[in-house]
Amino acid sequence: MSAQHATRYFAWRFEGSKVPEVTAQFWFIKLLTTGMGEATSDYFVHRVNPVGAVLVAGTIFAVSLFAQLNTPRYRTWTYWFCVVMVSVFGTMCADVVHVGFGVPYVVSSVVFGVVLLGVFATWQRVERTLSIHSITTSRRELFYWASVTATFALGTAVGDWSAATLGLGYLDSAVLFLALITLVAAQFALRRRHPVASFWCAYVLTRPLGASVADWLGRPPSLGGEDWGPGTVSLLSSALIVLAVAVLARQERSGSPLRH
Repeated sequence: MSAQHATRYFAWRFEGSKVPEVTAQFWFIKLLTTGMGEATSDYFVHRVNPVGAVLVAGTIFAVSLFAQLNTPRYRTWTYWFCVVMVSVFGTMCADVVHVGFGVPYVVSSVVFGVVLLGVFATWQRVERTLSIHSITTSRRELFYWASVTATFALGTAVGDWSAATLGLGYLDSAVLFLALITLVAAQFALRRRHPVASFWCAYVLTRPLGASVADWLGRPPSLGGEDWGPGTVSLLSSALIVLAVAVLARQERSGSPLRH
């Protein structure tokens, strides 16, 4: 791609923001994707070659991202399929860093945190805003998906660090992250300040919350879980995601005011 073509591509303007309205449905589906990503990663990373699993997931993620980047407007199924693949791929990356290379969770948490802050800092410097309602150009969308991928990797590492390294276990970790999200929501509801920062804080925290719940349901009792198995949790959460997205898509087609 020539420099001229690249400049034109990054400046490509969309018909509107390519991120859905942030509603209760948005957060519900987001939580489902976090749990689905955790369970799916656990199922494949521990049953097949971890590097191979990451490569396959990365390829599917790249295809989903290509489809998302090349549509001129928000499309329900395209957007949420990309989020699902970010969840699976981001989780696998974090898991392989620990399982395959033996990197402690606290170290990977710090590294992914620095990566996320770096993406945010660059995004803010270039675009002067981190608002998801401003995703109206290709460059802003690239920053958005880079941030989303980093939040999933960070959330995975933080969730595992809380449950395993700190010894809280999966259920107590879920309660902890739910409490933190409640504090963020309460702060925003009471003060109505810093909506962008509140959104991204909640977005990061939903990842370890959903993952902790998925681990609690899927892991054996010896690890503090309910022993449903990661495969079962992955299939159930996938079915719920399909159902929830189908309902959302139908509402959007009928003209429900779900978006700005």
